[in-house]
Amino acid sequence: MEIVGSRRKSSKSSAGDTVSTVRLYRSAPELEVRLEDFELYAVHRLRVLKGISDGLSRGKKPNEMVDLVDKLWKVNMMHSEAHEVTNKDIISHFVLRLVYCREEELRRWFLSMETTLFRYRFQLEGSEAQRALLAEFDLPYKAVSNAEYESVKDKLNQVKSSTGQSGSSADTVYYKVPFEQVPDLVASRRVFILKGYAYVAMNQVVSLLMTQYRSHLSKALVLTNRKWTSMIREQEKDRLTPIVEALSTSYLGPDYSQPKEHAEISLKDIDQVAKNSFPLCMRHLFEKLREDHHLKHGGRMQLGLFLKGVGLNLDDALAFWKAEFSRKAGAERFDKEYAYSIRHNYGKEGKRTDYTPYSCQKIISTTPGVGDHHGCPYRHFSEENLRAALSKMGVGNRAVEDVMDKVRNRHYQLACTLTFEAVHGVSCDEGINHPNQYYSDSKKVLESRKNTCLKNDLKLCFCVMCFSFLPSQVSH
Repeated sequence: MEIVGSRRKSSKSSAGDTVSTVRLYRSAPELEVRLEDFELYAVHRLRVLKGISDGLSRGKKPNEMVDLVDKLWKVNMMHSEAHEVTNKDIISHFVLRLVYCREEELRRWFLSMETTLFRYRFQLEGSEAQRALLAEFDLPYKAVSNAEYESVKDKLNQVKSSTGQSGSSADTVYYKVPFEQVPDLVASRRVFILKGYAYVAMNQVVSLLMTQYRSHLSKALVLTNRKWTSMIREQEKDRLTPIVEALSTSYLGPDYSQPKEHAEISLKDIDQVAKNSFPLCMRHLFEKLREDHHLKHGGRMQLGLFLKGVGLNLDDALAFWKAEFSRKAGAERFDKEYAYSIRHNYGKEGKRTDYTPYSCQKIISTTPGVGDHHGCPYRHFSEENLRAALSKMGVGNRAVEDVMDKVRNRHYQLACTLTFEAVHGVSCDEGINHPNQYYSDSKKVLESRKNTCLKNDLKLCFCVMCFSFLPSQVSH
């Protein structure tokens, strides 16, 4: 596509052989992929997309998002072998297409995150690489002519000035496109519109490309879903299907299957620890257990594995659950019907598997039934019940409104993060992704405060002691 200056001489793209590292993923590659790389590459890209989601949910500014995407990509998508960087990019994209094509909600999330990733990766490219990528789209739009530019240049300069951009638009290339092709620019009033056409500056052209990219990817996801349901899922039921179906709810953070070294909670402290350091989902289960002396299977699994992860040993776990269940079911029935599953969670029965505490993603994705108390309160509580629970935790009115705003937008993990920040009075930049992470971070904050108070007390004690040794009178 020829790129023409607005009122000056014509110039062709000087991209030459410059190639952009941003891919359009128009067709699946014919590559042999090891099964471990199939999953590993997808997990690495998923970390990037979830990092973008967290950044957007926290309201990061565009320049902050550029830096975030650059960091996420470098940390997760690089490879020790240079030629594998491109393969990793392409393979991971197409694997996640399989993962996220299967449901409408999954498709929406993937489409939004991949389009955002495309935007900021494009902005990180040099100008020549951007033009090379622009040419790949082969868009049917041409730059405005010199004569047309002269007729609207005052309006273009006004728009440029109102959006905080310095300088005149005289040296900027503009494209004239139907306004519906750049909805984000129209919504934010960053583009001049005349007779149904938007005048898009060269530095805004990424918005135009995003629309095209999003449209292509949206159609591709629908086609992928058809292939998945009609053929791939059944053909790969013993190999790829379990991996694909697990990835959308997989937890990507630290392993909490075992408590950290020396981490342990005792039965005599458990009520106070629950009040101070349990996330809302576990605090609610704990309180219901104390109140009803019983939890259904889903609740027992969610709370039991969490307690295992925070350091409740097997003997104490058996004593804890028996003390509660025996009050309603009796000790004999507990030993017959419930003790086995507790020992099983600790790897002492059955296959002796070391079961992992549930992540936020897994808890959010569950659907509690009537009489169940497990699941994510931010997703499953009514607004009235959630407000009451937050108030009970000591969350102030203003913070409650911020949490409710995130809940309405279905940012449940961010709602939990805001709760943590309100309760503990500290910032949690990484966000809450696991109930055991909430507990661990809470204990760190409380321990830090305890140590600070202790140091201050020692300083005060030292000062008092020094003062007591001073003579009552000083003679000259």
